[in-house]
Formats: sequence, structure tokens, C-alpha cells
Amino acid sequence: MPVLISFAALFFSIFLVQLGSGSLGPLDALAGAARGFTTGEIGLMGSAHFAGFFVGCWLAPRLIGQIGHSRAFAAAAAVGAMGALLHPVFEGPYYWAALRVLTGVAIASAYTVVESWMQAKVENRNRGRVFGVFRVVDLAGQITAQALIAVLDPASYAAYNIVAAFCCLCLLPLTLTRRMPPLTPNAPRLRPLKALKLSPTACLGIVVAGLTGAAFRMVGPIYAVEAGLDPTGIALFLSAAVFGGIAAQYPVGWLADKVDRRAVLLGISGVAVLACLGLMAWMDPGDHNSLYLGAFVFGVTAYPVYSVSAAYANDRAPADFIVELNAALVFFFSVGAIVSPLASAELITAYGPAALFGFAAAAHLVLFAFTLYRMSQRSPVRPTAPYRYMPRTSMVLARLFKRDGGENGNGNGRPHAGAGMGGGADQQAPAPRVADAEETPR
Repeated sequence: MPVLISFAALFFSIFLVQLGSGSLGPLDALAGAARGFTTGEIGLMGSAHFAGFFVGCWLAPRLIGQIGHSRAFAAAAAVGAMGALLHPVFEGPYYWAALRVLTGVAIASAYTVVESWMQAKVENRNRGRVFGVFRVVDLAGQITAQALIAVLDPASYAAYNIVAAFCCLCLLPLTLTRRMPPLTPNAPRLRPLKALKLSPTACLGIVVAGLTGAAFRMVGPIYAVEAGLDPTGIALFLSAAVFGGIAAQYPVGWLADKVDRRAVLLGISGVAVLACLGLMAWMDPGDHNSLYLGAFVFGVTAYPVYSVSAAYANDRAPADFIVELNAALVFFFSVGAIVSPLASAELITAYGPAALFGFAAAAHLVLFAFTLYRMSQRSPVRPTAPYRYMPRTSMVLARLFKRDGGENGNGNGRPHAGAGMGGGADQQAPAPRVADAEETPR
């Protein structure tokens, strides 16, 4: 308990970041629709957000190295607040897309600061528990942010003021804490081609996670509006997917540690196709419960795709490529996330709102077929580390997790790959552990 209390400022800061960032995307979609933006223009804003997100993933480690954690977080909060406040000042889809680049940079930077601070300070013996609480706080912020959509008026100036207020409030816990920030890690290199050669299946899974997740988050509110949901219903629809993702973490994590991870990827991709087809068929304005159920099943199947794919990639990676591998996975996720909101919005314009889940179904179907093909070409590999829930926001995490050599019997300094709360015993004998440059006292 004293350890968790010591991280209370970090937890509270990330909760406030989620309140602001988690509500801004749906708010922009609904506000854009109210102002007469086309579906393609709304999709452009979503793509712009993830373009900024990718820039932030690379900019933040360098910024932390130059000015430290506290100042980097303050800069991120200032940029995020500015991006939200200027929405009512510069109205128009292209102005808003530029502002979404700023908020994307801010969100990725804020998460990188908080996650790197926490992981650098936590001890091996309680790292899993602290990180588990962090994920609960993060997901609670996501759910609360979706609930805010039910009460915020997307056409009002006040709605963006409230979002900006959360961006400013998130500064207080970290700036008022007496805890000293950690030393700063070096930034990883980007080597996507090497990652693709190492595991094509994992890289495709990461791209599909970006394609489907970003499309649902950024364009999903338009689908919900067309399905006849009111603001409360839209909030429930988006929250149902988050709850589905939460519910899937332990069982998927447990299963991914017991069998070939590709078989798990195959199963959740197949069910995701069925869930998407169900959401296309159930678009009935009078049957809201079916929409909520479909969103829940979509979350159960779509959210763990990144987790299982990352875990499988890390299983095959040599120890000296772990950091660069996870940087490459963020790159592949960002590629999918940048493309998908604009592409899915254009499909909705051409074929109607149900095309959103037709797009997601097609992506999962490609992943299903490719995974099945690769399973016939390559033998399975035994897991080298337990499956854990790792956010997609920070490439610094892989380097920091290299400190966690002995917590789970790894003994080889490999990070916890993937994204789940489940665990499992390693199935390979631990290799002798040799301290690397990051682990020497400075």
C-alpha cells in the first residue's frame, strides 16, 4: 500500500489525461457532424490525431532526455490544452485536423513521461501490482471520458473549455509531488524492416490493431448517431467496447501463455469478423441492446490483437533487439491508426455507416487468413515471457522493462511482451543475466 500511495500523483495525472483525451475524439466527431463536416473530414481529424501521436512517441523520449520528466509533462499538458481551447476559435475541418496533430503529440508525450517515470522508480518485487493498478486507473479514465460524452454539448464552447481544464488539471499532481523524477533513458532506434522480417504475422496483427481500434474510436460515434443513439447511448456504445477489452484481458492472457499465440490470434480474429458482421446486420434504430452487445464483443476480440501480436514478436526477438522491436511495433500501429479513420470515413460516405464494421471485418479477415498461412509455414515458438498488458503509448517502456529480469523467473532481462493482465510460467530455462548499459549505476 505505501508503494501505491507513492505513485498516487502519477495515477491521478494519467486519470485526468484520459478524461481530456478520451473525450476529445468523440466530441470532435459529434461536433463536426453538428457543424456540417463531411464524414471524410471527420475521418481526417482522426488520422491527424494519430499522426501527432506517432510524432509524440518519438519526440517525447528526446524531450525527456533534454529537459527532464516534469518539464516534458508540463510542455505536453500546455500543448494539449492549447489544442483543445483553439477548436472554437479556428472552426473548420482542416484547422481542427491541425489542432488534433497537436493533441496527439501531447497525449503520447504525457503517457511516455508518466509510464517511464513509474517504471523507472518501481521495484521488481512489486512491479506487476503497481502496473496493474496503473492500468485499472487508465481504463477507469477511459470509461469516465466516454460517460462525459453523454453530458457535453458538442456544439458549445464550454465543452472544449472543460476538456482543456482537464489538460491543465493533470499538471497539478506531478508538479506538486515531492517525489524526485528518475534518470532519463536513451531513445530507441526505428528498425521496422528488421521487425517485419522477424515476424510478419505479428507486424500485420499490429497494423490491424491500429486499423480497427482507431476507426472505432474516431469514426464509431458517427456510426452510433446513424444507428439512432442519443448522447447517452453513444457513450454506452463506446464504453461497451472498452468494457469488452477489459473483460478479455485475463482469459486471453492466460490462454496466450498456454498455447501457440498464433492460434489465439487466429481465434480472436475470427470472432472479430463475426462481431463486425453482426454490427453491420444489427443496425436497427429500435434495437439498441444489440448494438451495445456487438460493441462489447468487438472490444473483447479487437482490443487484445495488439497484445497477442506484440507478445509473439517478442518471443522471437533476440535480447539485443527488444527495445528496437517495440519501437517498430509502435510504428506499425501508428501506420494503421493514421490510415484507418480517413479510409473508414470515406467508406461510410460511399456505402453508409455499416461500412465502418465492414472495413474492420475485412482487416481481421486478412489477418485470419495470413495467420493461418504462416502457421503452415513456421513451427510455433514457446513463450519467453508472461503476457502482460502494456499500453501502446511509449517506446520507452521496452527499455525500462529490461530492468525486470527476475520478477517472474525470466532471468534474461526480456520485457513483458503484449498487453494483458494474465500471467503464466515461462517455458524455457532462464539464461544467465548480464547487466547492460542501462542497468549500471549512474
